[in-house]
Amino acid sequence: MTGTGVLLLLALRRDRVAAPFWVLAVVALPVGTASAIAELYPDASQRLALGMTIMSNPALRALTGPVYDAASVGGLTAWRATNVAAVLAALMSAFLVVRHTRAEEESGRAELIGAAPVGRYALPTAAVLMSLLTNLVIAVLLTAGLMGQGLPVAGSLALAGAVAGVGLVFTGVAAVAAQVTTSARAANSIAVSVLGVFFLVRAAGDAAAVDAVSWLSPVGWAQRVRAFAGERWWLVALFAVVALVLLVGADLLARRRDLGGGLLAERRGRAVAAPWLRSPLALAWRLQRGPLATWAVAFAAVGAVFGSLAASVGDLVGGNEQIAAMLARLGGADALIDNFFAAQFHLFALVIGGYAVQAALRPRAEEIAGRAEPVLAAAVPRGRWLLGHVACSLAGSALILTVVGLAAGFAHGLRVGEPVRQAVRLLGAALAQVPAVWVSAAIAVLLFGFLPRAVAAAWAFLLVFAVLDLFGQLFQLDETVRMLSPYAHVPALPGGEPAAGPFVWLFLVAALVIGAGVAGFMRRDLAAD
Repeated sequence: MTGTGVLLLLALRRDRVAAPFWVLAVVALPVGTASAIAELYPDASQRLALGMTIMSNPALRALTGPVYDAASVGGLTAWRATNVAAVLAALMSAFLVVRHTRAEEESGRAELIGAAPVGRYALPTAAVLMSLLTNLVIAVLLTAGLMGQGLPVAGSLALAGAVAGVGLVFTGVAAVAAQVTTSARAANSIAVSVLGVFFLVRAAGDAAAVDAVSWLSPVGWAQRVRAFAGERWWLVALFAVVALVLLVGADLLARRRDLGGGLLAERRGRAVAAPWLRSPLALAWRLQRGPLATWAVAFAAVGAVFGSLAASVGDLVGGNEQIAAMLARLGGADALIDNFFAAQFHLFALVIGGYAVQAALRPRAEEIAGRAEPVLAAAVPRGRWLLGHVACSLAGSALILTVVGLAAGFAHGLRVGEPVRQAVRLLGAALAQVPAVWVSAAIAVLLFGFLPRAVAAAWAFLLVFAVLDLFGQLFQLDETVRMLSPYAHVPALPGGEPAAGPFVWLFLVAALVIGAGVAGFMRRDLAAD
């Protein structure tokens, strides 16, 4: 463990901007949600009515999980915020661990550190401690923030423990992923894929009201801590136990590989490249096709699940004549289903924006690893090299939206007896999100062109957009503030009126920002770090 303290201080210094931002995001969402719910639903009768609506509908349970105490502000806060906060804590923990372990090996810095009087376990231990400390800070601040809203101490502790507990579990997941593969991108992809599977398992279990399925997911455990509704403290301890098991497993795996290597060895390439690889675009496609395939398959499954649940949204009408009359004026139960799909595609677009940012930042990974320099030293124009990766980001995100739209439409169409019509209709609604996703990719390209050391800010922009979109109305933010997100300008489809103006402006903004980013890259020096 020699040198662990120094490496921990180094990790804290390197993440002195990113880590506080993550902490602020994870803490602010539940605290802001508690404040908004107390203001929007001041009476217990209003909260109970909302809780009955949630528990009676599978589609809503799939989105946000079950509510265990609808009568209290704390119970509704736990229902609304636990999922989102837990997912953010998981992403934060995974990215931190991979950044300070596998990314250090990939860049060669781990070998330099190992040549100094530093213990074998110092680097991974410092990364794990960095994640643990960050989750601890989240737990402390979240508890204090919820108590500051007047919520009970026990429930505040339980919700904070559940959120930080998911972060601990994915600290272990990322540590294992870092042993399996040889690149930071692949390790992050593994961790995010595991999180996506767990979220989907939780959604399927809650939608079908099969509690045993939801128990297979740590995200489901976070809800079943039952904050503000008869807390289950042993579940908080379960997070710690699972995290410890994963970390021990990561240590055992680390003993079976060399520094810089992974348990899954890279395949040896051909001695002579295929003819189709003789262009920057082809090279970019070769590098990016694996993650794209993973995202496309994952969203095909997600689209099919939520598409099959959409028909149940119409059951909200039930026997309530007032709601039925209101829906009749708005277009009937079909209007409610259209609103459900519009909300889902909006959420999917925000997540797919993560793929667009990841793919747009691949040139930065190539630059840091030293692979960009020999490529650009040959007869390869800088602009064509960068635009090849940008094209993969834009086309790949559009492809994923196409897949999720077709999957959701076909699954819903099978329920209502018109699979082809629904697939075509929902495909158009999904593709309407393309320009907003491309703006997220454009911001990443702009940062790469002018501020390569600050490209992580592209994720911060995406997170801000998500907060404005998902919680803007709940937090009662001003319309001008909410419209800062490009996703807020996309018409609500299906069911809404598609106007050409927002699409034109978003495409124009994306093109101009990408152009500026490419121009900035062509004028700057390559930066190793």
